[in-house]
Amino acid sequence: MRTYPIPLVPGPVSVPQAVREAYLTDYGSPDLEGDFFELYAACERQLQQILATQNDVTIHSGEGMLALWAALKSVLRPGDRVLAVANGLFGYGIGEMAAQLGAVVETVACAYDDIPDPVRVRAAARRFQPKLITAVHCETPSGTLTPLAELGTISREVDALFYVDFVASGGGVPVRVDEWAIDLGLLGSQKVLSLLPTLSMVTVSSRAWEAVSEVGYVGYDALAPWQDGPARRYLPYTHNWHGLAALHTGCQLLLDEGLAAVYARHEAVAAYCRQRLAGMGVTLFPRRAEIASPTVSAAHVPDGWEWPRLDAALRARGMAAGGNYGPLAGKVFRIGHMGNQARMELVEKGMDVLEEALKR
Repeated sequence: MRTYPIPLVPGPVSVPQAVREAYLTDYGSPDLEGDFFELYAACERQLQQILATQNDVTIHSGEGMLALWAALKSVLRPGDRVLAVANGLFGYGIGEMAAQLGAVVETVACAYDDIPDPVRVRAAARRFQPKLITAVHCETPSGTLTPLAELGTISREVDALFYVDFVASGGGVPVRVDEWAIDLGLLGSQKVLSLLPTLSMVTVSSRAWEAVSEVGYVGYDALAPWQDGPARRYLPYTHNWHGLAALHTGCQLLLDEGLAAVYARHEAVAAYCRQRLAGMGVTLFPRRAEIASPTVSAAHVPDGWEWPRLDAALRARGMAAGGNYGPLAGKVFRIGHMGNQARMELVEKGMDVLEEALKR
C-alpha cells in the first residue's frame, strides 16, 4: 500500500505524533472504570471551550456521519417540517437525509460556489414554519464557509431548532455555538482535530434535549442515552477509550497553541495556498475570496487536464490531494489544509509539487 509524504486531502487528515501515541496506550474497560468517565468529562469541557458553548457535548463512537444521523433521528418524526439551507453537497444531502426519515423538506437552494442569502432563508422560514433549520458551516467539496449568526437568529424568530454541520470547520475557525443559537452542532474527529475517523460529537442545547425527549428515538445513534449516561456512568455501548484519549490529546494541542493562534495559522496557510494556485493560473472555485474556508481550498481542474491524470501525477510525486463528488466530480479538486495539515512547510511542498506537475 502506498503512502504519501505530502498529505493534503481534506480529511481524514494526517495524525500528529502525540495523538498517535495516545492510541497506542493500553486502557481498561470503559464500561466499568471511573478513569474513563473522568476522561469523558474532561474531553467535554475541552470541546465546550473550543466551540464556545455551555451546552452539553455528547461524544460518540463512530465516524462523523454518525453525528449527522443521530441529531436528525433524535429530534424528527415523520411529517415534521425541515428547512434545509443548502449551498453544497452536504447541505443538499442533509435535506435528503431528513426526507428519508419522513420529514417534509423544503430547500433554500444556492449555487455550490456561493453562500446562502439570509433574506431568502428568512422569507422561507416565516412561510414554511419549520421545526428544524439545517445548514453546513464549511462545505468541504466547495471550499466555502457560510456565516451562521443570522441563520441562528432566523431559527429563533420562527421557534425552530438550528442544526449545523461544522465537521470540517470546528477547531480551525471560530465556531460560537451559543452566540449563534446552534441547538445541534455536529463535529467529527478526522478533520481539524486530527484524529482517526472514529469519533463524532454533538453539541445539544436544552431546547434540543426537550425535542429528543418528545421524540423518544432509540437506536445505536440515539442522543437520548447521552443526556445523563456519562454522569450515571452507564453508556449504551462499549466506548472507544483509545479514541477518547486521542481526542483529549488533540484538543489540548489546540488549546495549548491558543485558539486565536490556531485560527491565524489556518488563515495564513489558506491565503498562501490560494496565492500559489492563482500564480499557476489555476482558477479558484468559490466565486468570492471572502467566502472561502480557511480549512480547505477548492479549485477548478486546469484546462488540458483531467482529474484522474492530474491526481496520478501528484501521487507519483508523493502528494495526495482530494478529488470531488456529485456535480463537482472531475471538475473541482481540493487541497485540505486543516488541523495537522495547516502547516506552511507542508503546503509549500504541496504547491511546489503541483506547479512541477502542471509544467510537465
